[in-house]
Amino acid sequence: MMALPWWLATTACAAPPPGHGSLADLLAFVLLSPCPQRALVGAVDLVFLAACLVLLARRPRSGGGSAVAAAAPPEREALLQKPSHHPSPPPFRYVVSLGASAVLAAASVVLLALAILLLPSTPWRAAEAAFLSVHAVAHGAAAWTVATSRRAGAAQGAHQAHLRVFWLATALGAVLFSASAVVRGADGSLIFPDDVLAFAGLLVSLPLAYVAATGFTGHGTGAGDCEPEHAGEEAPASPYVAASFLSRATFSWIISLINKAYAAESLIADDVPPVPPGLRAEAAHDLFMSNWPASPASRHPVGVALWLSFWPRLVLTAFLGLARLAAMYVGPSLIDQFVEFIRRGGTPWEGLRLVLILLVGKAVQTLASHHYNFQGQLLGMRIRGALQTALYRKSLRLTAGARRAHGAGSIVNYIQVDAGIVSFAMHGLHGLWLMPLQIVVALLLLYTYLGPAVLMTLAVITAVTVITAFANKFNLSYQLKFLGVRDSRVKAITEMLNHMRVIKLQAWEDTFGGKVRDIRRDELGWLAKIMLFMCANTVVFSSGPLAMTVLVFGTYIASGGQLDAGKVFTATAFFRMLEGPMQNFPQTIVMSMQAFVSLGRLNKFLTDAEIDTTAVERVESGGAEDTPVAVEVRGGVFAWDVPASEEMRSSDSQARLGVEENGQGNGSAELVTVLKGIDVEVRRGELTAVVGTVGSGKSSLLSCIMGEMHKVSGKVSIFGSTAYVAQTAWIRNGTIQENILFGKPMHLERYSEIIHACCLEKDLEMMEFGDQTEIGERGINLSGGQKQRIQLARAVYQDCDIYLLDDIFSAVDAHTGSTIFMECLKGMLKNKTVLLVTHQMDFLQNVDTIIVMKDGLVIQSGIYGELLASCPDFSDLVAAHHSSMETTGEQGCHVQNTESSQASTGSVDVPSINSKSNDENGETTGTAINKEAGSSKLIKEEEKESGRVSWRVYKLYMTQAWGWWGVVVILVVTLLSEGSSMASNYWLSYETSGGPVFDTTIFLGVYASIVATTIILEMITTIIVTFLGLQSAQAFFNKMFDSILRAPMSFFDTTPSGRILSRASSDQSKIDTSLVFYVGFATSMCISVVTNIAVTCQVAWPSVIAVLPLLLLNIWYRNRYIATSRELTRLQGVTRAPIIDHFTETFLGAPTVRCFRKEDEFYQTNLDRINSNLRMSFHNYAANEWLGFRLELIGTLILSITAFLMISLPSNFIKKEFVGMSLSYGLSLNSLVYYTISISCMIENDMVAVERVHQYSTLPSEAAWEVADCLPSSNWPSRGDIDVKDLKVRYRQNTPLILKGITVSIKNGEKIGVVGRTGSGKSTLVQALFRIVEPAEGRIIIDGVDICTLGLHDLRSRFGVIPQEPVLFEGTVRSNIDPTGQYSEAEIWQALERCQLKDIVASKPEKLDALVADMGENWSVGQKQLLCFGRVILKRSRILFMDEATASVDSQTDAAIQRIIREEFAECTVISIAHRIPTVMDSDRVLVLDAGLVAEFDAPSKLMGRPSLFGAMVKEYASRSSSSKETDG
Repeated sequence: MMALPWWLATTACAAPPPGHGSLADLLAFVLLSPCPQRALVGAVDLVFLAACLVLLARRPRSGGGSAVAAAAPPEREALLQKPSHHPSPPPFRYVVSLGASAVLAAASVVLLALAILLLPSTPWRAAEAAFLSVHAVAHGAAAWTVATSRRAGAAQGAHQAHLRVFWLATALGAVLFSASAVVRGADGSLIFPDDVLAFAGLLVSLPLAYVAATGFTGHGTGAGDCEPEHAGEEAPASPYVAASFLSRATFSWIISLINKAYAAESLIADDVPPVPPGLRAEAAHDLFMSNWPASPASRHPVGVALWLSFWPRLVLTAFLGLARLAAMYVGPSLIDQFVEFIRRGGTPWEGLRLVLILLVGKAVQTLASHHYNFQGQLLGMRIRGALQTALYRKSLRLTAGARRAHGAGSIVNYIQVDAGIVSFAMHGLHGLWLMPLQIVVALLLLYTYLGPAVLMTLAVITAVTVITAFANKFNLSYQLKFLGVRDSRVKAITEMLNHMRVIKLQAWEDTFGGKVRDIRRDELGWLAKIMLFMCANTVVFSSGPLAMTVLVFGTYIASGGQLDAGKVFTATAFFRMLEGPMQNFPQTIVMSMQAFVSLGRLNKFLTDAEIDTTAVERVESGGAEDTPVAVEVRGGVFAWDVPASEEMRSSDSQARLGVEENGQGNGSAELVTVLKGIDVEVRRGELTAVVGTVGSGKSSLLSCIMGEMHKVSGKVSIFGSTAYVAQTAWIRNGTIQENILFGKPMHLERYSEIIHACCLEKDLEMMEFGDQTEIGERGINLSGGQKQRIQLARAVYQDCDIYLLDDIFSAVDAHTGSTIFMECLKGMLKNKTVLLVTHQMDFLQNVDTIIVMKDGLVIQSGIYGELLASCPDFSDLVAAHHSSMETTGEQGCHVQNTESSQASTGSVDVPSINSKSNDENGETTGTAINKEAGSSKLIKEEEKESGRVSWRVYKLYMTQAWGWWGVVVILVVTLLSEGSSMASNYWLSYETSGGPVFDTTIFLGVYASIVATTIILEMITTIIVTFLGLQSAQAFFNKMFDSILRAPMSFFDTTPSGRILSRASSDQSKIDTSLVFYVGFATSMCISVVTNIAVTCQVAWPSVIAVLPLLLLNIWYRNRYIATSRELTRLQGVTRAPIIDHFTETFLGAPTVRCFRKEDEFYQTNLDRINSNLRMSFHNYAANEWLGFRLELIGTLILSITAFLMISLPSNFIKKEFVGMSLSYGLSLNSLVYYTISISCMIENDMVAVERVHQYSTLPSEAAWEVADCLPSSNWPSRGDIDVKDLKVRYRQNTPLILKGITVSIKNGEKIGVVGRTGSGKSTLVQALFRIVEPAEGRIIIDGVDICTLGLHDLRSRFGVIPQEPVLFEGTVRSNIDPTGQYSEAEIWQALERCQLKDIVASKPEKLDALVADMGENWSVGQKQLLCFGRVILKRSRILFMDEATASVDSQTDAAIQRIIREEFAECTVISIAHRIPTVMDSDRVLVLDAGLVAEFDAPSKLMGRPSLFGAMVKEYASRSSSSKETDG
């Protein structure tokens, strides 16, 4: 038996005796000798007591908290206030910490008494008594601190740091005591009673260390435990919270969920318990924001806040990592003793002692390892929750310029990708110091076996480090470029999805698809470079240990050392342990660099400019009644902050100010003054109209009142609550009723009145499910008029004091506009303050005040008559309106005459058509009936596969690039690589089986050759796997993207873009990066497991009897686990998309949300969705560790059984020459089995990404883009004749017809106006002509060609179209007006001149390359419409469709556009859908649709000459304008 080192056996406190003075001996003496150990712990106790006394002396005598607590600055202010604290039962951690401290104090008192009574009177008794006295007092003080902090509440939180450090130091001391006791126990030299009780002390200390590291709390304010106030009623429902210490230690608390998933083979969201309160997003976010740096000058605020918030978790995971590291070296250290024992023999007790130490060491390693992983994952989860919540909260507060600078696509990436990278890396950071430490400790232990020869490893490590540092320098720049390109791709796809209808109408799929494909090609290029570097790193690091083995053995033999089996396989076991850290270290570095890049992006976003909430002085409703003024702006100068990349450097008249907003931001925003010298006063209860030409600043005036613009100078005051109706309708995904209520409770009577006042009754009657009809994303399945009226109804229902209405009549017909004005604005809102931006001159006589704007100035305000006489600009606007009304006016008189002579007929005509429509209500639908019969739900629940991931999905992935040949190649090279690796160990075993090595030249030569072959084969395998993986990833992306591009419009109407983006970003990212590596690892690991078990069992073959049942148990556990993990991974994917959907919806409507003061409600919805996703992640992590813990224990049992049989079986059963090799392999078996099954599960979970991407690779396709057999001639349509014969259209099978048999014939060159009530089928007719919706019956023949026989691109590319909502894409003026790039610069300037934009574009320094922001946000709606018009002029199609094309421009511009149409398209067929009657008065014929049928189709004059529906509409429009003509006359 080995003698104990002197420093373990002695109880003396003296310094090392002469001859033992090395640094290692001195360190071991201080840390492991009994007396210095007690001195160290005693010193910690004394420091803690001193800290307690200092804090007690500084504690204020009176309550009341800090007098200097300042109000939180706006950036740290929580959107949701914490609820007031209510007394609650003592939390679990409080009980544990109080109980453990009391037990330690009491135990120290008992031990003190025993020491005084039983120990002889020696210096040791004095040292022991002193130590125990101090220890008892210190833990008594700790228990008292815990009890008082519970009573004092959260105010004591700041004083707990000393307590937490003390508990961590106590636990570390207990570990040292236990380690010494184990060694002395093995030698039979126990110190009584301390060594006997050391383990009990460790068990009591560990819970204290856990509480200290995760955040002690007596009052729910700690980092790791929160009172149930965060979770409402849900807290008790989490099994984790209720679990015992043992259940948490073994992960048994999750077994109920695992059993449920296994039994049902599927899980739904409601089956998964809630996440524990302390891990919820709101708890993490509150903690994160409470630590946000107060100084705006902080360079890395996100990193600082994360560190201050979560350092206790990082300390805990570090502590667990160290415990795992210490236990890891027990096994390899025993190999030499096992070999010697079997070679020379020994007592059974000695052999059993070796097996027990092996079993305990591996069991401790397993426990520490899985809690290290789990606690790290929980840390990552909390960071992700905090960051996603902070990002959402920030997006609600961004200025207009900051919104444009980032764009929805980039912010989706921040939420989806960057937050994920940072959260994952925070746990992985430990690898940066744990892995080098693991290497250093292994080398120190090797030094004790092989001496100075081990120093040769430093040469390999240096070479590897230099290569890695050099490679990572390049890799970092590649990472930055890759992330930037990926952002661009997601942004481009987001833009496409937002504007898919326009892209399909214009046949631009190839153009925009090509743009995305080009970006993807760049992305894949950078990804390939990153992957090749990672491959090179992997090869370098995995070949490092092999190179070390050759060098060390060669040096050792050359220096005269004798190699035997014990030394060889102890060394190879240590070198094998180096493989893990050396292989993973480069990935950890890459991950850390990615996290650093992501942190920089998050820093930039979270410190960007916010809306200045103090710019507008708000007096809420309670104090607003005292003043007669509702809105007041005095001396106002307002600017938009424009990102530097798109500065509007226009004429000198536009002032520019390079100012940082709110003292933050990055100085990259430039202020462009838009409104100057604004003095406006709107009196309470007045209806005020704002008029002016396109781009005069009308919408900006509303924005400055809402506080959306940067206030350069002046004062803005609002007295009362505000409601806002935007010019571009913002509709939420949900039912019509939910949109109108907008979070308010239902009051049926008021609701019905509002539905009537906003003219929604008829629309709701026409919808099969009325107000329960679900609206598609962004209101995509509603007409423009319906969207505008729904958002008006929403505003009216909120019952605010002040209404800001931006051009609400632009998308509604004359009759509806008139009704809304009288019933809503002059009816329900008669006592409210209304500020109305409008182009409709007809209503201006009925408003109280008119504000006239021009070039950002309020040039005059007053009443109609005064302004007509004194304001030339106003009279120009009115004159333009009257000129457009000339024809209408004449016909209007005619209608009035007709009505007076035929009063009965005229008054009955319209109702008769209406009643007909009502009779047909069972069959009639508006454009909103885009859904399956029998369901009001337009947006279907996201499809989620259930059960096992189909073998078909695996086959699809594996054979995507090279077919089955790829699989065969990978298997062959992996088998060769593994075989070569085994051959090297068999050679070592063979050479050392007979004792020391004799022929060193042959020994080293053969070994070096085998090692070199192994490295080369490994390199070949890695390159092949990576290359195949990237090819597969690109193939999947191409298939999905092509499928999405070719999907019919109905797919986009019913699929939220978040679902598509989720697949295009995070799912595609998994296929791009994760699966590429996992497949290679899994293949080699499966082969390694088989060979390891074979090698481990070959020494003592009877161990196979025990191994087989344990392997079956492995498989049983895996099958239980995978059912749960697979379903939770799917649910993670399904719960991720709603976070993105809600964000994009909020981002688009942020000004509306802010105006209605609904930020809290939206913030809460976001929290609920994040928590739903965290719930799946939490239980998935737990299930993963549940499996791993059990599998590693099984591996430990296999090894221990084999080791036990080695020492107990007769020698003829044992192959002695393979004992060292067998144990060397067996030591890595438990982690190898776990990682193999774990990676197989990861592959199955990540195959869900393949499954989800493949779902969208096989979407139903619309008709072919080109039909080779039926190509139209190059000049088709040459005339423009359109014949529609019995056209019937429905949106889907089994839904009612929208168009019910339309037959019309249009001659070439005719100008046709299409009118009708909202929902009558006007837009559907245009969609049918473009085959966005395929006809159910009937034919459409254009110039003799049946359009249903043509390819869609051949059809759509030949028509000109201006859609209902003007759409601009991010880019330049040139790329917007000519996306396909087929026209010359001269042609483009000519088109701009004709659409009245030449002067505006020419005034910009960049001219045609002037930037257009995302969604065209730096252009007014009118300018956007004119630019869309420029596209059509440039295209010069024979047939032009205009869908409410002039709805957003004033009468002057409208008249100019009509003149352009008459001149430019004189020979073209023009079909114009319009709500403003003057727009269609110029038409050759008017097509009046009602309920999907042709009601009338004739020349306007003829329709006016007889009682008609059209005549009634003209009369309505003319009567609104008659009084203004009299005044003018």
